[in-house]
Amino acid sequence: MEDHINIKSQEIIQEMQTCYLDYAMSVIVGRALPDVRDGLKPVHRRILYAMWDMGLRSTAKLRKSATVVGEVLGKYHPHGDVAVYDTMVRLAQDFSMRYPLVQGQGNWGSLDGDGAAAMRYTECRLTPLAEEMMQDIDKDTVNWTDNYDGTRQEPMVLPAKLPQLLLNGSLGIAVGMATSIPPHNLTELVDGISYLIENPKSTSEDLTKFIKGPDFPTGGAIYDRQAIVQAYSTGKGAIVNRATAEIIEDKKGAKQIIISAIPYQVNKASLLETIAELVKDKKVDGIRDIRDESDKDGVRIAIDLKSEAYPQKVLNRLYKLTDLQKTFHLNMLALVDGLQPQVLPLKNFLEQYVEHRYNVVTRRIKFDLERAKERAHILAGLKKALDRIDAIISTIRKSADKEEAHVELCKKFKLSDAQATAILEMKLQTLAGLERQKIEDELKEKRRIIAELEELLKSPKKILGVIKDELAHLKAKYGDDRRTKVFAAPVGEFKEEDLIAEEDCIITLTDGGYVKRMNPKNYKAQHRGGKGVSGITTREEDVVKYLACVNTHDNLLFFTNTGRVFQTKAYEIPEASRVARGQAMVNFLELGPKEEVNALVAFKENLKNKKKGENLKNGSGAEGDENYLVMTTKDGIIKKTAIADFANVRRSGLIAIKLGKDDFLRWVKPSSGKDEIIMVTAKGQSVRFRESDARPMGRSAGGVRGLRLKKGDAVVGMDIIKASSSAKVSASMKISADKASDKKNLTQELLVVMENGYGKKTELKQFKIQRRGGSGIKAAQVTAKTGQIVTAEILEDGLEDIIAISKRGQVIRTSLGSISLLGRATQGVRIMKMDEGDKIASVTCL
Repeated sequence: MEDHINIKSQEIIQEMQTCYLDYAMSVIVGRALPDVRDGLKPVHRRILYAMWDMGLRSTAKLRKSATVVGEVLGKYHPHGDVAVYDTMVRLAQDFSMRYPLVQGQGNWGSLDGDGAAAMRYTECRLTPLAEEMMQDIDKDTVNWTDNYDGTRQEPMVLPAKLPQLLLNGSLGIAVGMATSIPPHNLTELVDGISYLIENPKSTSEDLTKFIKGPDFPTGGAIYDRQAIVQAYSTGKGAIVNRATAEIIEDKKGAKQIIISAIPYQVNKASLLETIAELVKDKKVDGIRDIRDESDKDGVRIAIDLKSEAYPQKVLNRLYKLTDLQKTFHLNMLALVDGLQPQVLPLKNFLEQYVEHRYNVVTRRIKFDLERAKERAHILAGLKKALDRIDAIISTIRKSADKEEAHVELCKKFKLSDAQATAILEMKLQTLAGLERQKIEDELKEKRRIIAELEELLKSPKKILGVIKDELAHLKAKYGDDRRTKVFAAPVGEFKEEDLIAEEDCIITLTDGGYVKRMNPKNYKAQHRGGKGVSGITTREEDVVKYLACVNTHDNLLFFTNTGRVFQTKAYEIPEASRVARGQAMVNFLELGPKEEVNALVAFKENLKNKKKGENLKNGSGAEGDENYLVMTTKDGIIKKTAIADFANVRRSGLIAIKLGKDDFLRWVKPSSGKDEIIMVTAKGQSVRFRESDARPMGRSAGGVRGLRLKKGDAVVGMDIIKASSSAKVSASMKISADKASDKKNLTQELLVVMENGYGKKTELKQFKIQRRGGSGIKAAQVTAKTGQIVTAEILEDGLEDIIAISKRGQVIRTSLGSISLLGRATQGVRIMKMDEGDKIASVTCL
């Protein structure tokens, strides 16, 4: 029984709770969380102090890392050597630390995730900034504690001239809590602290005028000032960190994406692997090759793009699917007073730092004051001795030994023990006149310093001024430019077109089902009657049948010969050169057998966001009253349907019109419901009637007769005469003769182009309004020379040029002003010189 006398009975639950709490506190205080005062965890502090104690200053000779690790383990940190070395490695990495505290020589790892060389190979010493962290540690500025075995003392916190915690940040996972503090710019921190000292009632938001946000060592960009202010005001939040990328052209004109900075803590090698996998899995299109061209001067990732790729779209996709864009989650948790974990806003962090520095500077002043007083006391004794040097020497000579001399000096000359000792140790050379003057000058200087230090201790404001001055010195010595750019706007959930430039483009379609997008600048204006340039490379059996000028951001409705409709964005059509054939339409639309696109309508706005009756912007960007789509078939059938009925066009398409046998849909135009419609046939007949003659119908309806055709004839053109334009024409008829020039500007014209390259303009007033369904009147004189009419369209205000493309791919761009204004029953003038057997395929105006 006596063997069990010291055994206590304890509930296992209670014991586990107690032990776990002890463990948790040990991890929180002793390992995972930084001290808000010097911004260091115990292992960081011990490494820096051990290197300082070893004399490894920034100017000292480099020492093997293994030596430092052994010193840390043996004296201060009884844990694994790998943990200590890994910590020291991070302190030396310029891509992990905004301001490294250890200067390393050798392989210390890389952005690609490569580990550092073994500690027996690398060498290290403190950086100048780390020395600033240690300054004044020998002046009783901080408290000390026993090391793990009680054989020596170690600092509980460092003097830390720099706000290390915000300067380099900190990451750590404790028990039930974690910290995530980003690094910041030294210059901004100094400015913010100085402002806080001058304005103690300022808020965290006020401080963000100086401290713009995190400044990551890897650069990049951060977004959303409001989110930054919110995170700094509460101590918690999320900030988007995006890579720095630009789109350039190489010497051959090919597009490239160049990435010159990646987000913080992103493994570059893993990033490249992720991009390669996305390309392999076809989740990102348009990338031809990826190269890592990084060197000692910095990061450079080159992404070569395919010729048909849209660079901004590819880049947006990479931001969304890879670590080129990351969110840094802030949880600004630190130990206050070395024991209590607290989440602190930005202002509280700076206040804790200023309070720590105030205590350090105060203790340093007291230390210096004490040393100055001690020295002044000695100097006063020496001066007194020099004033009575003969009596002093006589007393010393009469003394039997040193101890007796010491006693006699104190007794006869009223000296302290320290003064008597200093006199006995004084050299004879001090008796020289110059040496005597030096003592008097030094005493005077010490008394001045004492008065100055005592004055400082009486004034907290002056102590704060000392802190500001020291920070200003550090800013001048170590301050640098911000690496991470700050953008006030948030990134948000972006759409593909958000970074795609809005610009005009030309869409071409061929009979063979090929489509492409081109820049209008590819076609320079030529004189009327020219031969043109090659605009597309087609197969011998393929011909160009459609040409349209739209905007890259336009929503495109594609109508097929079978009466179906599909929707896509203009920028989704691959861009190609002037002579390229393009890509098959079936790659973008789910077309059926023998189904082909015959008409295209462009809108600025998404139809899903519009209700019936709301005005839409057409492809030219003009605000209009487009509430309907007017459809016309080859056989002269016309149908009007509300635009809102096409709001939910599926990828598989929707029915737009029901067609008769052997008929096909050919033209689709937006209208207001109050406009007029003009239709033109291949053999030169035309009819103009009011749109109101055709009532609105549903998508599945078949339409009504618009023009009665003669045998062998077919409709080749349909256009809308806007109600507002008709009003202008009516007004122009009343203009007096002295305003004839104005009348010309108000007159609307119909452009008619024939297949053999002829064309003309005719005033619309020559086409009288008739009833729907008639045979109409002559629109042009069709002859063997001109060939049949290919197209006819209304010339809207602002149109300047015409682009015509032949079935063999020849293209000409010429001024509309060069085309003659002629009567209805005329054959026109030559617009484009045609090769034998070639015909005009399509025309567009811009």
